[in-house]
Formats: sequence, structure tokens, C-alpha cells
Amino acid sequence: MFNIHSSIQRIPKRASLVTTRFPQHYRGSTAVSQRQAQQVRNMSHSQDSQASKGEQQHQGQKKTKFSHLPLSTSGPLECALKGTVLLNHPYFNKGSAFTKEERRDFALHGLLPQHIQTLEQQVQRAYEQYCSQPDDLAKNTFMTSMKEQNEVLFYRLLHDHLEEMFSVVYTPTEGEAIQNYSRLFRKPEGVFLNINDIDSVKRDLAQWGKPEDIDYIVVTDGEEILGIGDQGCGGILISIAKLVLMTICGGIHPNRVLPVVLDCGTDNEGLLKDDLYLGLRHKRIRGEKYDRFVETFVKAARELYPKAYIHFEDFGLDNARRLLERYRPKIPCFNDDVQGTGCVTLAAIMAGLHISKQKLGDLRMVVYGAGTAGVGIADHVRDAIAADADISPEEAGKQIWLIDKPGLLTTKSESLSDAQQKYAKSHEDWADKDTDLLGVIKEVKPHVLIGTSTKPKSFTEDVVREMAKHVERPIILPLSNPTKLHEAVPEDLLKWTDGKALVATGSPFDPVKGPWGKDGKEIEIEVAECNNSVVFPGIGLGSVLSRANRVTDKMLMAASKGVAEMGPALKDDKAPLLPGVDVVRDVSVRVARRVILAAMEEGVVEEKDVPTKEEDLDEWIREQMWDPVYRPLKYVEGEKATRGAKGDLRVLGNPNDVE
Repeated sequence: MFNIHSSIQRIPKRASLVTTRFPQHYRGSTAVSQRQAQQVRNMSHSQDSQASKGEQQHQGQKKTKFSHLPLSTSGPLECALKGTVLLNHPYFNKGSAFTKEERRDFALHGLLPQHIQTLEQQVQRAYEQYCSQPDDLAKNTFMTSMKEQNEVLFYRLLHDHLEEMFSVVYTPTEGEAIQNYSRLFRKPEGVFLNINDIDSVKRDLAQWGKPEDIDYIVVTDGEEILGIGDQGCGGILISIAKLVLMTICGGIHPNRVLPVVLDCGTDNEGLLKDDLYLGLRHKRIRGEKYDRFVETFVKAARELYPKAYIHFEDFGLDNARRLLERYRPKIPCFNDDVQGTGCVTLAAIMAGLHISKQKLGDLRMVVYGAGTAGVGIADHVRDAIAADADISPEEAGKQIWLIDKPGLLTTKSESLSDAQQKYAKSHEDWADKDTDLLGVIKEVKPHVLIGTSTKPKSFTEDVVREMAKHVERPIILPLSNPTKLHEAVPEDLLKWTDGKALVATGSPFDPVKGPWGKDGKEIEIEVAECNNSVVFPGIGLGSVLSRANRVTDKMLMAASKGVAEMGPALKDDKAPLLPGVDVVRDVSVRVARRVILAAMEEGVVEEKDVPTKEEDLDEWIREQMWDPVYRPLKYVEGEKATRGAKGDLRVLGNPNDVE
């Protein structure tokens, strides 16, 4: 399965959060570019000057006009736990950083070493421990263990070294952890639902809290994980990993999320033959029983947690789009493989069109690779063209050409899915024409060329030069991952177009130098990375905070515009088309703002008193984003404590109460 998930840079925080210096060296297998490292170091220096030492340790002393909100992150954190119970709760635990007053008020004397440390000192020690691990899989296991002990420390360590650690906590190392799930298993996390026990789905989900407790659910059936295929119940780890990104990039509160795996069996023979495999030991169940299982889950999740946003992740190709189309008219749901890729790609196109001074409504686009991602991109761009030109989506689809292994999709192409058929061109119109990539480029003269084929080097010099003959600033986006599967590399694309191509890729690349300046002067062009992580967290954040009852096409379009607005290339055409994930929190706020305003226009917002002025709305959003900092703890008696203060979120809930 095509996916755009790759290395990601450290994110900036509010002024109250200071970051640790980015390391000058790296241990392990992760590689970073000099440009990315320098950006992070520069960011670290600027942030260090913004905050005092006291602000490093505690957040929330200052009240804001939105401090009254239930998800506010200002002020002390109420806690009804004491002693070892407190130390064993990952959301409240501070370890050696509990203050003198907190050690007194929460009965921690004698339970901790005497010296009180800062969060920064803890991060330093944790980072040294992380670096001592022998390989990336061991580092992944180490990070999992830390998350189970101290969530603030886990997320702060990840934040401060995000570029280095991203490939360890997500793809590709998370994929290796998923493949070894049953062998590395230590402690369960999340919800494991059984297709052979459909009647128990609601009971099993109900154990995780009350209706107001859960904001974000990530669910997978484990069939198509990170390009490594069917991993059965090990898919729970992709749900967990995606939620980690939602917290670090989008500020979703980590105690208000729920990872779920739908165990339908597996077609992975290696797992079925493995005595240690923990999931159902039979072939994957499909058809009516599968649909009834998914329907039961969705219905139960909506009844039990009516405020929750449901994120479908890594479902099989036959089910991903089908399930999304079934449920998105009814509930707030999202599929990153189908929608996230389309959103971030449209943002890159929008930024490119700004530079080339062309209208979206006039766009002609060729997509090479007509799988889930390629069709998802086509759908999103088609809807944008329709909105810009005030035409029907069917009419807009005539401006998009899809090419797969046999060539251009036509009405004579075999085994086309319903999604692909919308783009099939008349066989009669193409009967006497070449339908390979070069032939289509010659005939169509596209402004945009997208690669989701996983066929390396398929954007040849002939193809690119032919495109550049007809378009002054061709927009070329080779998006297949990993790097070895890219349709072309930026250096070649810029060389073949004399530096005129506007390029974004599915993986990070270093800047390209060439004699493309005035009078042949050498210049450096930075290449954007089309990374879903700059868009899906903001979509989820905006939907959760506004309590949108659906995620509409206009909301997704607004998300793309929000990302495009922050593209550095809008000010300098030698800069990247898209913002880097080094500013992902700022991007998430912008995207959330755009999503919420669009949701208001669509009439799908259910939250009361959401600000309508952009400045107020941004502050309202930021106030509710969780940060990895230690807030002061305030003791409350048990009978006066909320479920959150008792540490009951994602812990309690009586299944016997379920009808």
C-alpha cells in the first residue's frame, strides 16, 4: 500500500515550553539532513530565549480568557491520587520532578530519591538511556515502556528529538514492532475486539469510560499495515502510534484517546503458523459477517462515546474507501490513507499554482498510479477544481487522467473499481493514441504530474522534458515511499527543467543546487516533503474541538488551504512548497481554524460559544492543546474529585451497566 509517512522534524512549542538543544550527533540508523538539523538548532536557540527556568518545569500559572474550558491546559492539574498509586499513574507521574510541596501534599516522602530534578534533566537522562539501546527495535521498546510510566516525559523526550526518533516510534521501526508484536508482548494497551464475539463489542468498548471521556478513536483491522501487509491483531500498535502523532503534532489529550483493533483473523501464513501469535488463528473473515462486525463497532462507539471522532487506519484496499463512503455522511470520521494524502497533495498544488500564477479551475493533472492514494488525490483535486470553476465534479473529473500498469484508464480497461471508473476516458477517443505515460503527457500537456505508482525512475527525462515543453512551471510530485521507490529524484527533475519544476516528494531530500539563477548564477532550491503529518492532526483537532458531527468535503478543502497558506514558497519560489513539520503545531492551529470555520459554514458544529474571530479562535484552539510539560498538581478529596482527577479516564467504566 502506498503511504506518505516519513521522517518528521521537531515541533515548536508555546513560549512557556523550552526545548533541549538538538544533538550534534546521532546514534542508531536514523539519518537527517544538514538543513533539517540546522533548522531545529536555530529553532531551539530562539525558543531558549523565550522562557524562564520556572516555565520549563511548570505550565499553567497564567490564566487566559479561555481557562474555563473543560480541555483548558492552564492552571493546576487536579489530582486525587497519593503515594504509590500516583507514582504508578502515567498521566500524573513526574518521578524525580515532583516538587517539595507536591511530595508533602501527595504522601511521596520516602518513595523518591531526595534530589528534585527538572523535566529537562529527566529528558537528558532518558535520552542517554535511549541512545544506549542496541538497535532501533530496542529503542522502540524503550519508548513504549517510558510511555507506560510517564506520559509527559515520553512526549517531551519525543518532542525534543522528534526528527531523530520519528522513524523509531513510527514507520519504519513501528512496522517491525508490529511484525514482532506477539513475540515482544509485555502489556496490552487498547481495545481488542473479536469478530467471533460480535455480541460483546459494546460491552468491551464500555469498559473504557463514560460518554464524555473519549475524544479520538483510531481503529484498524490490521489488513494493510504500513506497506507490510496483513499483521492481524498486531495492528493495535498502528492505532497507538497514530494517536501518539495526534498528541505530539495536534495536541489531542493523551488520556482522552482510544486505540482499537478489529480482530478478523489473518491471511498472513507466518502468523497463523506462529505458536506465539496472539490473535485469532484462522483466515481473515470477509463479507456480510465482516460488515456486521464493523457496523456493530461503529454503532457502539457512537452510543458510548458520542463526542468521539473515528479515524480509520490501514484497512485493506477493498474496504478502506468503501467503509469511509458508508460512514462519513453519518458520523465524524476520517481515513488518512484516502483523505489525508489528498489533502496534503492539494496543498502542494495550491502553493505551486500561486507561483505559476495559474487558476485551480484551469488545472490539467495526470496521476501515475491509480491505487487508493492516487484515486484519493484525484478525488480531492477534482472537488477543488469543481469548487473553483463552479462546475460539477463529473465535469471537473475530465481534467484528470489516471494511469496504472496497463496504461491510461479507459472504458475498455479491465477490473476497474467504482472509484477508478469515474476517471476512465472514452476508449474511442484514445484508440489510436499512445496510452503510456509519455503518450498521455504529449496529448494532455498537464500542469501537474503526480506519482503514486511505487515504480522507481518512471518519470524519465523524456517524460519530464516533454511536460516542460508545454508548461512554464511544471508541478511534479513523486510521492511513492520509501525513497528507493520514488518516480524521480528532485535533482534530476530540476536539472531536466532548468530549475523551473516545482517539486514536492514523499520522503525528505536535501536542497538541490544548480545554475538556475540570474545570468547562470548557482542557486539552492529547497524541496518540500508531502507529509500527511502536517494536515491530519489539524483536521482531527478542529473536528474534536468544534464537536463537528461530520467531516465534510469543504472542511477537507479548508484544511488544504490552511497548509498551503503557510508554504514558504509563497514568499520565495526557491523555498519549499509546504511548511515543514518543524512548525507542525502552528500548522495544526491554522488547519484547525480553517476546518472549524468551514464546519460553521456547513452547519455541522455542535460545540457552543466557539469564537468566530480568527485571533480569538486561534487562542481558543491553543488553550485546549495538550503540551508535554509538568503542570502543578492540586490535591482534591476523593468525593470532590472528577473522574479525571481520580485517574479514571480510560481506566474505569462498569461493563455490567451496558444493556
